[in-house]
Amino acid sequence: MSQSLLTTRNLSKSFADFTAVNELDLDINQGEIFGFLGPNGAGKTTTIKMLVGLLKPTSGNIAIGGMDMALDPVGCKQRTGYIPDRPFLYEKLTGDEYLHFISSLYPEAAGGKALENAVGYLDLFDLAKWRHHLIEGYSHGMRQKLIMSSVLMLNQELIIVDEPMVGLDPKSARVVKELFRQKAREGTAIFLSTHSMEIAEELCDRIGIIVEGQIRAMGTMDELRAEAGSGNEHLEDIFLQLTGAFELLDVIRALRGSSLSDKKV
Repeated sequence: MSQSLLTTRNLSKSFADFTAVNELDLDINQGEIFGFLGPNGAGKTTTIKMLVGLLKPTSGNIAIGGMDMALDPVGCKQRTGYIPDRPFLYEKLTGDEYLHFISSLYPEAAGGKALENAVGYLDLFDLAKWRHHLIEGYSHGMRQKLIMSSVLMLNQELIIVDEPMVGLDPKSARVVKELFRQKAREGTAIFLSTHSMEIAEELCDRIGIIVEGQIRAMGTMDELRAEAGSGNEHLEDIFLQLTGAFELLDVIRALRGSSLSDKKV
């Protein structure tokens, strides 16, 4: 049985009188791709910032590989890779210089072979010919692929990803999916936040849906279907039902019904 790599207990974050995350309990296992979904303002970004050490929780705790984030934040961050949705980079560095910089922060990562690993990822992402160009000349998608290369090369135990496919062309998006699957097979835990129901349904072993700072539902697709009382519906319909978007769901079903009627006529 896989061991829990990322654990949160009663994790909460408040801003003045507003509670963004309310007593969140998570257990993410080694080798698991966990999807983290929710409507805008549900608490996804706040949760991610706490998990990667950018925000301090108001209460509760985070443990990564048995390490308490509050007691050993550096140790937890050493074991965690973070791929944000917006790639803010040092633009006056070349891609190669940036990879060397990241590698210098994690000298023991990947057995000291992080930069060797990076070469393979640059090739996969068609970035090799751009490695000696300044990042200021990179497109959004190229920057995203550079960040992914810089994280994947470290072979960390936990990867936290926020909207991984934003700005990527179809070929690169497919490569990312296969890389995530490969990493999971090797035992890496992947915490994936996305608005794409298709990506979550295709990639994730389990899915958690957060609404107003609390987990509304969590489980495999079959378990979510059972909780929503649906048959073989796709994740999008289940998500709308579990997040209370009943009016929109009724409209969609009505449109589907009218389309079927039109076809019969």
